[in-house]
Amino acid sequence: MTSPFEDLGFDPDLLGPEEEQRRTVREKLIATARKAARQVPFVEDVVAGYYCALDPATPRKVRVTVFAALAYFVLPLDAVPDFLVGIGFGDDATILMAAIAMVRAHMRPEHVEAARAALRDEA
Repeated sequence: MTSPFEDLGFDPDLLGPEEEQRRTVREKLIATARKAARQVPFVEDVVAGYYCALDPATPRKVRVTVFAALAYFVLPLDAVPDFLVGIGFGDDATILMAAIAMVRAHMRPEHVEAARAALRDEA
């Protein structure tokens, strides 16, 4: 089985072993989601989008869009620094809303349940 990152054209030699890829992306996403939870009311949808993007049944262009939006969300440097209370996650939220709107038709109940479980586990 190939890594979800391999079929998107990412170089596995740069990203490391698949298990490490999954762990690193999940840890950064959950940590950032927790910080943003008060300012981004649809964090559960964001995490569900992550699980949807990992699903090989999700179309490639949707997966690439979601991973790009999530990368912008978890990277510390962006247009408006995240540490600015009240507005820091505003630009992230705009990007994520657009990505979620695109992926929502592809989200299945198991993606939403996986998101709920991930957010509960780390609470």
